[in-house]
Amino acid sequence: MPRDEQGRSRRHGLPRVARALRNSWRGLQAAWRQEPAFREEMVVIPPLGLLALMLGADGAERAILVGSLLLILVAELLNSGIEAAVDRAGEHWDSLAERAKDLGSAAVFMAIVNAVVLWLLVLLG
Repeated sequence: MPRDEQGRSRRHGLPRVARALRNSWRGLQAAWRQEPAFREEMVVIPPLGLLALMLGADGAERAILVGSLLLILVAELLNSGIEAAVDRAGEHWDSLAERAKDLGSAAVFMAIVNAVVLWLLVLLG
């Protein structure tokens, strides 16, 4: 496979899309196997998604409710990636590593707060 100057594959079109999908699937599998928080969210979020589809008055409300739940999963996946990269970088305590992990955790928290606020605004407003 031809590579660019950084050693990355120069695939284009469908082969690139297929590779990206495989990588994404592997990432989801890794999150399921290795991240308890991701598994917990995957137990709670699908039923809430179905509830969102029933409670939303129209397409826009349903999109807001479901989208807010998907954002939690996105934040959790990014947080898990940050934690894995920090753990790979070294095992000794470092204030920047701790900050990176704390900021990732804060992103997940804010995604949850966002979902709660949006649900309240849509359902009570």
